[in-house]
Amino acid sequence: YSVQATAAIAAAITFLVLFTIAGNMLVIMAVLSSRSLRAPQNLFLVSLAAADILVATLIIPFSLANELMGYWYFEKTWCEIYLALDVLFCTSSIVHLCAISLDRYWSVTRAIEYNAKRTPRRIKCSIFIVWTIAAVISLPPLIYKREKKAVAGGQPQCKLNEEAWYVLSSSVGSFFAPCLIMILVYLRIYLIAKRRSRPTGTKPGSGPPNVTPTTSRDPPETCPPADRTSLLSPEELPAKTQLNREKRFTFVLAVVIGVFVLCWFPFFFLYSLGALCPHRCKVPNGVFQFFFWIGYCNSSLNPVIYTVFNQDFRRAFRRLLCCRRAP
Repeated sequence: YSVQATAAIAAAITFLVLFTIAGNMLVIMAVLSSRSLRAPQNLFLVSLAAADILVATLIIPFSLANELMGYWYFEKTWCEIYLALDVLFCTSSIVHLCAISLDRYWSVTRAIEYNAKRTPRRIKCSIFIVWTIAAVISLPPLIYKREKKAVAGGQPQCKLNEEAWYVLSSSVGSFFAPCLIMILVYLRIYLIAKRRSRPTGTKPGSGPPNVTPTTSRDPPETCPPADRTSLLSPEELPAKTQLNREKRFTFVLAVVIGVFVLCWFPFFFLYSLGALCPHRCKVPNGVFQFFFWIGYCNSSLNPVIYTVFNQDFRRAFRRLLCCRRAP
């Protein structure tokens, strides 16, 4: 890279790191300090934000140095750890999203029974399982040692294992299989929601004829949803209000999952393609590196998505940034 290009890339990635850390710290503080976000299932978002912060602090700076210098400047042992952590944090993000999808599914299909069992302790156990699964998938780079390749000048390189068995197994375990699970789960949620919405106003004997037209004037719809409803248990919430909140939050999480897939799919597709046909399907290094960095950019996007699509997060962020006490 030229001096100008190096400076521009370094400045852009530095901004990405700082924005990722600040945004995800806000997410963690918002969930832990805001009553409207203190539901047990939001601990998944705290853990996901922590994974993104770790990517910004332990992975991206070293990837930037590797990109700009053209070789691995640091110790060989740190290369092994760096690669394992890179796979760990990426895998943990998508396994978190898988767990969130299943949580959404069970909250829709078994609302009363599941919500009664959805305690902070159970969610923390689920988060521990998520990190354990991610760790199991990311261990091969540390266990399976191989000789490192060097460039023409003898400078060391730090790259993921390029053998076909590892590329395909890690891609399936870290991305494609969890993606398939999430797509199937959200498709099922969509079909259930669509089926339930059909008989809402036409079901005979469901209540007086004037119930449906007047629901928009009921007190639960005119009261501020974030603070009033957050103080009540699910059983005490009006059914319509609770259902609307679940629908909105499910939509936000669907956006998070969709953005994650869009950011990481090109990288994993090209990564797998290179293993399946390394000679005929050769991808230009510049294209591969571009999509590699697009994947890292995903770590900074979740706080933006929460801000755009969720009113409770907007209010919590505003309180934190303006140093106002939570209600």
